[in-house]
Amino acid sequence: RLHIQTNHRQKYPRHRAARSSARFGRLFPHTLPILAGFLFLSFAYGLLMRTKGFSFLYPMCMAMTIFGGSLEYVTVSMLLSPLRRWDVSDGAADLTRHLFYGLSLLGKYAGTGWKKPLLIFGLCDETFSITCSADVPPEVDHGWFYLWVTVLDWCCWVAGAAL
Repeated sequence: RLHIQTNHRQKYPRHRAARSSARFGRLFPHTLPILAGFLFLSFAYGLLMRTKGFSFLYPMCMAMTIFGGSLEYVTVSMLLSPLRRWDVSDGAADLTRHLFYGLSLLGKYAGTGWKKPLLIFGLCDETFSITCSADVPPEVDHGWFYLWVTVLDWCCWVAGAAL
């Protein structure tokens, strides 16, 4: 029996930059409503941190490393008061939700290579919804599509918190 392998790169020959712009152009309409919401919510988070006496560096650095939305709001009260039971349970609920998100995305994130840790770090409710609902064309690399969605969401959240 003769087995013929087809090379994906030969099937869709394009310049690397053209593939990147095609990916970005196809995903941006999916993320626009989320980016608008993220800017508003992260700006409110940064404003809350500022009214509590923190420099803009705190919300910006926390947004860059935590990227947890409601968990960051909880962190404000945790930094200013003794640890309360409600704060811990809210964080546990976020952790549990993301555990189930991660399990349901194992198939979609398979074969993403070095992108997988970034995809896992940047997993939030909004990224999950786009990843599960977007119809990615076959000529677009799924791993790059998911990564661009994740990076756009993350950058927008950090920018709003810093503002």
